[in-house]
Amino acid sequence: MVGINIISVVILLGVLIFVHELGHFLVAKYSGVGVLKFSLGFGPRLVGKKIGETDYFISLIPLGGYVKLLGESADDEISKNEERRSFLKQHVLKKIGIVAAGPVFNFLFAIIVFAIIYMIGIPVLTSEIGGVQDGSPAFKAGIKKGDIISVIDGKDISNWAELADIIVNSEGKELQITINRDNKIKDLRLKAELVKSKNIFGEEIDLYKLGISASPNTIIERLNPFEAFWAGIGQTWYITKITLISVVKMVEGKLSPKTLGGPILIAQMAGARVQEGIIPFVFFMALLSINLGIINLLPIPILDGGHLLFYIIELISGREVNVKWREMAQQIGFVLLVMLMILVFYNDILRIFNK
Repeated sequence: MVGINIISVVILLGVLIFVHELGHFLVAKYSGVGVLKFSLGFGPRLVGKKIGETDYFISLIPLGGYVKLLGESADDEISKNEERRSFLKQHVLKKIGIVAAGPVFNFLFAIIVFAIIYMIGIPVLTSEIGGVQDGSPAFKAGIKKGDIISVIDGKDISNWAELADIIVNSEGKELQITINRDNKIKDLRLKAELVKSKNIFGEEIDLYKLGISASPNTIIERLNPFEAFWAGIGQTWYITKITLISVVKMVEGKLSPKTLGGPILIAQMAGARVQEGIIPFVFFMALLSINLGIINLLPIPILDGGHLLFYIIELISGREVNVKWREMAQQIGFVLLVMLMILVFYNDILRIFNK
């Protein structure tokens, strides 16, 4: 099991790091900026090859990667002939494009992966009733276990997600529901009632419900390429939104930092997904790709988001941020990053001992 976890997390992180750094690399090349190094991992070089001016290699520690650009530091010595290809000599919009490309590629990767999964087909719950709560609106209307809801207010229903979405957004108005019971069609009228429930963050909320639960039966739903692409965008946006809300709630103190996980948790989850099959594994990869994109866009110096913040200030003010201020901010950012790594490792170890 440990071996599977290690292999799966190496593949997982390797792909995500490659995608991220590929974004920086391709946009830098397109912008005419020289690329000196393309590394997967940090630390000592393990294996690699230099092609043209770029040295491509894999390093020992697989917890990140980097692209070394020509003249990306003020201390880099470059000739007059190379200045036009120097990163720092580029217009600020080009610098923003190169830095933002890494996280953007992570989001694009997730969209593509989700789209492929939707085209292959995903299991979805049918609209068959698996249970009815005593005293609920559905119970009072005569709905029974095994009934299949086929139409709500004139809209054909093919799966449980469509059914639940209509009910939750019904705002208590009367619904006309068509059910199939033993191949006999029956029309019913009923209203969803407002009940206490909990959202994915464990917070108590009010939701409109009929008092029904889904049966475990599923069907495979496949989308055409166009539908799959838009579904991929929708899924990526939903996960991005939920992740950002989680970050805000954590800052507000409404969500415990103990929910954060590090490399050990990722390895365990990656190993579990591999054993479930290739689709769950690549879905998890897309999920992490979104998280990687979001983390890198946080306005923390040393991350892409911190660099973007400096360049946006430069774009607005018309002059570069003072070097001393940037160096000080990057030192603070490095300390914050180390503290975050210590926290997630601590959480991972705590989970192991609490099992």
